[in-house]
Amino acid sequence: MLCGCIDIGTNTTRVLVAEANAGGLKEVLQRRAFTRLGRGLTAGGIIPAARIAETAGVVAEQLALAEQAGARTVRAVATAAIRTAANREEFCAAMRQYGGVEVSVLDGEEEARLAFLGATRTARRPLPGRVAVVDVGGGSTEIAVGTTAVGVEWATSLPFGSGFLADAYLGGDPPGGDELRAVRMHALRALSGVDPGPVDHALAVGGSAASLRRLVGDELNPHSLSQALRVLGSGPAADVAMRFDLDPQRVRLMPAGLLALDAAAQALGRPLQIGCGGLREGVLIDLAGL
Repeated sequence: MLCGCIDIGTNTTRVLVAEANAGGLKEVLQRRAFTRLGRGLTAGGIIPAARIAETAGVVAEQLALAEQAGARTVRAVATAAIRTAANREEFCAAMRQYGGVEVSVLDGEEEARLAFLGATRTARRPLPGRVAVVDVGGGSTEIAVGTTAVGVEWATSLPFGSGFLADAYLGGDPPGGDELRAVRMHALRALSGVDPGPVDHALAVGGSAASLRRLVGDELNPHSLSQALRVLGSGPAADVAMRFDLDPQRVRLMPAGLLALDAAAQALGRPLQIGCGGLREGVLIDLAGL
């Protein structure tokens, strides 16, 4: 079954088209646009009309790409910035009228479940025992714990992500030590009460996690975190982006995203392996009924 997912997030709007079958997912198309819907937005705030219009245009383009790729069904989902916005209904109406899609606004629990499904079902090796999946997005952080056989047994959604932390604390290019310490303290405080019990495996998904692989490989541990922060602090975001073939906007967000992931790893008591799939893959697996 060839199907597509348009994921409207706080930082980015992405489309994924893949062939779904019992063996997993085979990617056909993936595109991304930095729409930064959540820039400067607090819970209960209003998404500016210009950003809504820009996002609707991006969604219309991504829908056309998905249909051209042969997607029989396309599901559009929206996450933190939209679910907490005062004008979420206006946003969804614009996506319907101008973007051509009906948007499902996910609550934190459903977002965590789908990220867990996408991460565990696309893992490169078996994951026996209890598995934790950490999804640091732009405006929220989801942690889900469960087993591959049963699914999610415990989940939480926290109101911070890479975009929120970068907007709140990171002004320098590159950010300074005091700015990074402020991000780290915010994330550690937010996660201080998180205790899902012992886990055997921990996976990280989301834009910051995926970009980390370009810098230091497939695991986030104290050594790789320090190495990544040194790289990200070695010069302006545009220079680092050019060296590692990353988007400059992603590089500006990465220090905040990585420090949030590290705080989650400390709460779980395990290093984080970078996952191969997350929310979008979970949506497609769910859509295909696999």
